[in-house]
Amino acid sequence: MKLILSLSAITAASLLAFTGPVKPTNSNKTILKVVSAKGAVVKALVFKVDNEGSKLTWLAKKATGEHSGSVKVSNGSFTVENSTLKTGSFDIDTRTITNADLTDESANAKLVGHLKSEDFFSAEKFPKANFVISSATKTTGNQYNVKGKLTIKGITNDVSFPATIAVNGKKLTANAKITIDRTKYDIKFRSKNFFENLGDKVIYDDFDIDVALVANAQ
Repeated sequence: MKLILSLSAITAASLLAFTGPVKPTNSNKTILKVVSAKGAVVKALVFKVDNEGSKLTWLAKKATGEHSGSVKVSNGSFTVENSTLKTGSFDIDTRTITNADLTDESANAKLVGHLKSEDFFSAEKFPKANFVISSATKTTGNQYNVKGKLTIKGITNDVSFPATIAVNGKKLTANAKITIDRTKYDIKFRSKNFFENLGDKVIYDDFDIDVALVANAQ
């Protein structure tokens, strides 16, 4: 027992001597210092999502056509170690949903109002949707397989998708297409899986979100 305790003490002392104290810095960058199993210090750089520079566009289809539009990111950040994505998350402000294909102002406003209603995203009750990365596996170059938790209307489901994530100095870009089954988030309006005899009024369950995020090192 004494031998084990002595070895533990020596190991701890060696690690402290190797890494040394973390000195304060005046840099504006947020850097997390992680000690690896071998005692080496790995710098994890935090990138904050640029809400205005980022863009999310959506596409939903129905029996008689399709609609498209955009929605804004309200918050987000990523953690990168040695130019490799490790963690990340971002929020979506459902109150900012817009439509891009209807030129008639009245029809456009009617559709957007319906999308924000309880039939769809209940924007006033659930103003924030959220995605959190569970794992990001680099395949080749800037290509990743991403798995995570998507929360809409307070309901969380697992999603996975390929993504292109690149770090260039102090800038990170993330691009992906996420296909979402809306019925998993209690959005069942005119779904043929829940309503019969809809005919050409069917709205398909899957919709797509094209993600184009820009984030800056802090």
